[in-house]
Amino acid sequence: MDLFSSDTDDVRIEGKKPTGSVPLAFRMSPRTLGEYIGQEHIIGEGMLLRRAIEADRITSLILYGPPGTGKTAMAKVIAARTKSHFEWLNAATAGLDDLRKVIQAARNRKAKGIRSILFLDEIHRFNKLQQDALLPDVEEGNIILIAATVENPSFYVNSALLSRSQVFELRPLTADDIVKLLHNALDDPERGLGGLNIAVDENALIHIAKMADGDGRKALSALEIAALTTPSAADGVIRIDLPVAEESIQKKVIVYDKKGDQHYDTISAFIKSMRGSDPDAAIYYLAKMIYAGEDPRFIARRIVICASEDVGNADPMALVVATSALRAVEFVGMPEGRIPLAQAVTYVALAPKSNASYMAIEAALEDIGTEETMEVPSHLRDSSYKGAKKMGHGEGYKYPHAFGGHVEQEYLQKKKKYYNP
Repeated sequence: MDLFSSDTDDVRIEGKKPTGSVPLAFRMSPRTLGEYIGQEHIIGEGMLLRRAIEADRITSLILYGPPGTGKTAMAKVIAARTKSHFEWLNAATAGLDDLRKVIQAARNRKAKGIRSILFLDEIHRFNKLQQDALLPDVEEGNIILIAATVENPSFYVNSALLSRSQVFELRPLTADDIVKLLHNALDDPERGLGGLNIAVDENALIHIAKMADGDGRKALSALEIAALTTPSAADGVIRIDLPVAEESIQKKVIVYDKKGDQHYDTISAFIKSMRGSDPDAAIYYLAKMIYAGEDPRFIARRIVICASEDVGNADPMALVVATSALRAVEFVGMPEGRIPLAQAVTYVALAPKSNASYMAIEAALEDIGTEETMEVPSHLRDSSYKGAKKMGHGEGYKYPHAFGGHVEQEYLQKKKKYYNP
C-alpha cells in the first residue's frame, strides 16, 4: 500500500479543507523538514539524518522512542522528500504474505531502476521469522527499511537486522516543542483550527503541554477536544482557558512500560539516587513508579537490597526500616503503603554508606568459584557426633569466651581479607 494512497492522506497532502473525521494530530503531520518540530539531536541543521533526507540518500534505519515523539511523522517527511517508491506496513496487522507482496513488488521496481522504501511501524510486533524474512532483501538493497518501535530495538529487533540499520532514538518532546505544535495547529486554517474563532489562554497551552508528558499526539488531541466541545460565547468566540484545558486532558498518563526501558531506567535511577544520598531524587522516582502503577512490593524489595548493599553496617537500622516497610506495604496495601515506602526511601538515602559486607561476599564467592576450595580446619569441625573425636574433629579448639571473648586461632587454611569496613 502506498503511504499516501488513502483518502484522508489525499486530504492532507493536497491541502484540501480537512474533514471533521480526520484527527487533528494526523492532519498536522509535518510535510517538510521545516515543519518538523523537535528531535534536534538527530534532525537539526547539519545532523546526519537531516543531511541524508535532504540528499535523498536514506539507508535502512530504525526509529525508536516513546509514543507521540514523531516517528511516523519523520517517515512521512522522508516519503514526501524522496524520489523512491514508498510503502507502508504496520506489523500489528501485517503478516508474512503482506510482507512478501511488498518485497516482490520492490524487486520488480529495482529491475527497472526504481528504489523502494518500506516503512514498517511497530516492528517489535514482528516475530523472529517475520523479521528474518526482511534480511535478504535489506542486505541486497531491494528495499530500504525504515522501522519504528516504542520498544528498545536491542531486545526486540534481530541482531542481524540491527547490524544492517542505523538506530536513531527519538526523545520525548519538550513542553516548548509541544506549545509550538499547538500554536501551529491554532494558526493553520487549512489543516488545523485556524478556521475557527478561538481565543486561547497561554497558560492553558502550557498546561496541556506539561500534561502531555512529551507526547505531541496527546497534546493535539486534547486541544482538539477543547476546541470542539467548548461552546462559543455570545460574541462567537470559543474561549479555551485553564479550566477548559484541565478538563480536556484530565489525568496525566506517563510513559512507563513495566517490562521495558522505562521500568529498568527508573528503578536504576531510584537505586542510584538512594546510594548517592539524594532523598529528593529518590522520592521523585518513587512517586513516578507509584503513579505509573508499579508493584509496591517490587519497589520495597529494591529498598531492602539497597539498605543492605549500600548502607550495610554503617547503619544496620536501615535494613530494619526497609524490611519493616516491605511488611507494612503487604499489610496495609496501597495507597497508604506509599507512606512507609517514602519513610524507608528517605532513611536509606540519608543513612551513612558502606558496601563492605556486599564487597566481602562478592570477593569470597569469586574465590570459591576460581580457587582451590579450602577444607575446614580440623579443630573447627563438628565433634558432636559419634566417632568425631576419634578422627580429631574439634581437637585444639579454643572457646573465645574462655579467653575474655577473643583468642587467636586459625579459622581458614589460608589467610584472607574480605571484609574492609
